[in-house]
Amino acid sequence: MFVFVSIIFVFVAYTVSIKFVYYRFSQLWPQLRNKISNPSYTFGDAHFCPTQKRSGAFLPNSETANETRALLVTAHPDDECMFFAPSILKLVESQASVYLLCLSTGNYNNQGLQRKRELLDSCAVLGIPSDHVTVIEDKELPDDPAVQWSTALVSSLILKHTQNYGISLVLTFDGRGVSGHANHIAIYKTLSHLASAGRLPEGCQIFSLHSISILRKYLSVLELPVSWLLPSDFCCLIGPKEYKRAKKAMLCHRSQLLWFRRLYILFSRYMFINTFQAIVVETKNVKIY
Repeated sequence: MFVFVSIIFVFVAYTVSIKFVYYRFSQLWPQLRNKISNPSYTFGDAHFCPTQKRSGAFLPNSETANETRALLVTAHPDDECMFFAPSILKLVESQASVYLLCLSTGNYNNQGLQRKRELLDSCAVLGIPSDHVTVIEDKELPDDPAVQWSTALVSSLILKHTQNYGISLVLTFDGRGVSGHANHIAIYKTLSHLASAGRLPEGCQIFSLHSISILRKYLSVLELPVSWLLPSDFCCLIGPKEYKRAKKAMLCHRSQLLWFRRLYILFSRYMFINTFQAIVVETKNVKIY
């Protein structure tokens, strides 16, 4: 009897904690949203941690909020919804202009044309206009973890997008690539190099998506309190209504809907929450004579 009561108590307590996470996020999102619209914010000085009292320095500002132009850099069609759906949905909801640069057609199984169409369908569901989507078809950037992507080529493509579209925010993978895919990691390495070399436009911020352990990865919404308590520089969380859109976007990738990806839709925490770490962008030292 005691064990049964204990299980019920833990279940209720955890359910309450998840609801509390959603409640706190709804309160803090305007501040987080304004933070990414303010390039003067220094991420090295403070991390987002919901257990700490938030400063009033980042208050909602409709003018700066509408100026955010975000670029999502991915390696393959389906990365955008499989890993970044919460971020895309929250940014679109906040009236940010969201652009997608997908560096391959995902032609590993000679399905490149179909996967490109599926990507456009997925982006339409997520709220990214087709003219904001660029899919690169280049033999130097194949969908193949055994091939080392050209850093120079990836750099030129990213720089072209950030400059042509006035990008102020870049989202991509971290050094472990979430799933460990070499193509994902190559994007992170390239962006890290661009940031450390001071080659990105002034005021452009970069965030890399946290890779987490496989246990946490497949706890679905049960993982939310853990992500909420751990420090991050930026966080996006969606509820049941937005999850349905994320799921619909995933289902657009019909060629990829193998049994394990259907399980991914049900159990992956990346379908509900994204937490990011900022990549420090160096500024060029300009000598004045």
